[in-house]
Amino acid sequence: FSDFGGPNYQRPVEDLAFAVARFIQKGGSFVNYYMYHGGTNFGRTAGGPFITTSYDYDAPIDEYGLIRQPKYDHLKELHKAIKLCEKALLNSDPNIVILGSYEKAHVFSSESGGCAAFLSNYNLRSNAQVTFNNVHYNLPRWSISILPDCRNVVFNTAKVGTEASRVQMVPTNVKIESWETFNEDVHSVDDESSMTVKGLLEQLNITRDTSDYLWYTTSVRISSSESFLRKGTPLTLSIQTAGHGIHVFINGQLSGSAFGTQQKRMFSFTKNINLHPGENKISILSIAVGLPNIGPHFETRNIGVQGPVVLHGLDEGKKDLAWQKWSYKVGLKGEADNLGSPNSIPSIDWTRGSLATLKQRPLTWYKAFFNAPGGDDPLALDMSGMGKGQVWINGESIGRYWTISVNGNCSGCSYVGAFRQTKCHFGCGGPTQQWYHVPRSWLKPTRNSLVVFEEIGGDASKISIVKRLTATDK
Repeated sequence: FSDFGGPNYQRPVEDLAFAVARFIQKGGSFVNYYMYHGGTNFGRTAGGPFITTSYDYDAPIDEYGLIRQPKYDHLKELHKAIKLCEKALLNSDPNIVILGSYEKAHVFSSESGGCAAFLSNYNLRSNAQVTFNNVHYNLPRWSISILPDCRNVVFNTAKVGTEASRVQMVPTNVKIESWETFNEDVHSVDDESSMTVKGLLEQLNITRDTSDYLWYTTSVRISSSESFLRKGTPLTLSIQTAGHGIHVFINGQLSGSAFGTQQKRMFSFTKNINLHPGENKISILSIAVGLPNIGPHFETRNIGVQGPVVLHGLDEGKKDLAWQKWSYKVGLKGEADNLGSPNSIPSIDWTRGSLATLKQRPLTWYKAFFNAPGGDDPLALDMSGMGKGQVWINGESIGRYWTISVNGNCSGCSYVGAFRQTKCHFGCGGPTQQWYHVPRSWLKPTRNSLVVFEEIGGDASKISIVKRLTATDK
C-alpha cells in the first residue's frame, strides 16, 4: 500500500511477468492481479490507517483509466504466450529438466496435448546459455522463456518490447473563483459537547466512524500564586495518543500538532504552553486517518487520546489530567452543517476576503466555483499548496488529502530478485500524493462547487485543476 508520508512503489513488469510465468510453469492455473486496474479511495474509504486516497497501485490500467506501458502490453504478450500452451498445460503435469546450476526446463508433454516448455534462469547476476532438445537458448538473468511448441521462443519475461508511457499532469485554463471561507469555532466546542465523563475514552467507540474527528476538552484552574506565573516561564504539556493525529488548542489558540505514521501509530505530543490565572481550556482534536483494513483483532486496535495527559512545571510537580472530567464532541461544525454539499445549511456565515491572510489558519473551510474544462481527458486536483484535510466537488467527496513529504529510498530499481516493499521507491522529495482524481461524471458544464476543509493551513489560491495525459518514451 502507498501510505501518506511513505513512498510510492513500482513493481517492474519484468519481475511481475516472471512471477506469473513461474507460477504457470509449476502447474498453477489461475492468476489474480492485484491490482490490474488502479482506483481511488473516494470519501473516507481509505483504510490502513494512513493509506493514500490514490489506490493506483502502479497497475497496468491506472487510477484514471489510462493504459500504463510497458506493463499493459508486456503482460498482454505473456497471456498470449501462455494461451498458445493451452493444450499442453491442460493435458499434462510438468516434467522438470535440470539445465544448469540456476537453469531449469519445465516441460509439458502428452500424446494428445502437444508440447510446451518454460526455460528459467534464476541467477540474479548472470545471463545463461542452455541447451534444450539439442537447441541453444540464451536466457537473461531472472527470466523465463516460453516455448509453446518446445522449440521456438515466443516470449521472455525480461525482454520488454513496448515503449514506456510518460505521464504528464497538464494545467487547464480553468479558473477557480469566488472564494469564501468559514472557520471552525474552537471556543464553542465545549458548549456543543455531546457528553462529559471522567477519564479518556477511545475514539472509535464514540464516533462510530461517522467522522474522522473527535474533540477532547477539559479545564485546568491555575492559582495566581503559582510560581511559574511569577517567573514568567511556560508549562510543558505532554500527551500520549494512539493516533493518528492531534491538534492541540489552549484557550482557543492552536498550540501545535503531531502525527503518527504507518510504522509508529502511537506517538506523543510535548510542547511548552502558556496558561493564565483562573480557568484554562485545553481542547484536543483527535484525527483518524483511515481504519485498520487487514489482520486480526480489530477490536483491540485503539485510536484517539489514550493518556497520560500531563502538565509539567506546576508547584505540585506534574499533574496528570487523564482522570479529570473530559467533554466530547464528535465531528466538526462544518460536517454537521454539511458544508461539503451544495445544499448545505444556507444560514452558515461564509466570508469573502483575501486568501493571502488565511494561509496558515487552521480548521478553515474554503468554498469556490469553477466551470468544467473541455475535452474528455481525465482530471485531477493539484493540492500541493495545501496541508491536510478533505475535499468535495458538487457534494461528492474526493477523499482525504495530505501533502506530507515522502520518506523513502529512491536510489534505484532493478527487476532482478523477488519484489519486496523495500524495493523500487519513487516520489522522494515531494508529497506522497499531490494529485487527486476528479471523475468527469461528477461535473456539470458550469458552476461546479469546490469545498475544502483544511486542518493545518495552506494556500487555497494554489489549488488548480489539471488533466492527465500520457505519452511514450523509447
